[in-house]
Amino acid sequence: MRKRNHEGTAARPRLLVLVDESNVGSSVRTAGRGLDWLKLRDFLAGPATGRDLIEMVVYAGLPPAIPTWQEERDKKNKFVQWLRANGFMVVTKDGAPAEEGRYKANVDVMMAIDALELSVEMRPDVVILVTGDADFAYLAIKLRRHGIRVEVASVAANLGNMLRATASEVIDLAPLFRTFEIKTVQDAAPDVPNRPPAQQQPHSRRRGFVPLLRHDNRARVDVSGAQQRQRQRQETRKTPKKD
Repeated sequence: MRKRNHEGTAARPRLLVLVDESNVGSSVRTAGRGLDWLKLRDFLAGPATGRDLIEMVVYAGLPPAIPTWQEERDKKNKFVQWLRANGFMVVTKDGAPAEEGRYKANVDVMMAIDALELSVEMRPDVVILVTGDADFAYLAIKLRRHGIRVEVASVAANLGNMLRATASEVIDLAPLFRTFEIKTVQDAAPDVPNRPPAQQQPHSRRRGFVPLLRHDNRARVDVSGAQQRQRQRQETRKTPKKD
């Protein structure tokens, strides 16, 4: 039953939105789009939804605090400042270097703990988890046990089956993503360092291989000439001398 205010009219549901920035960012990049955070907020919690937004909390991993990552870290910090300036609550975690020139900053545990604590402190009627990570399936169950409606916002290709099964409702973000600006790979993934083109190394190998082919051809010509001269000498020896 919907809660009623002191005037006897139905109260608007109180909404808490928690965003896994890495997960939703990956989904929108796969779609070849740039993430419009203001549109995302309006889509999930704008006036047309009939809900009152308590907070929209974004959980973001930062590049490692080491010199080789400083430029990328500065870019990410500017993005975080922009989010905060536009009314988002942001929780960050320092990342650690990983393989292939990447970094890892897992915010799942922070997001899960906050979801439980904020739900007790803020008493939302609805919690939207903006992620497709199946690791949040048990969190959805725990929140629902407290009488909270749990909705998951993601795209089908990035949504884990366990999380889909435990949510009260799934919000498909694919139609919203199609309204976002188209981005190139470089623009859409600024946190990934540039790497040299993969074609450069094979070209250098081909340049090093050509002289060997030419040398080998000359060797075969010399050998065949020597064999021909040897056969001529043998034929000369076999020819009987005239008296």
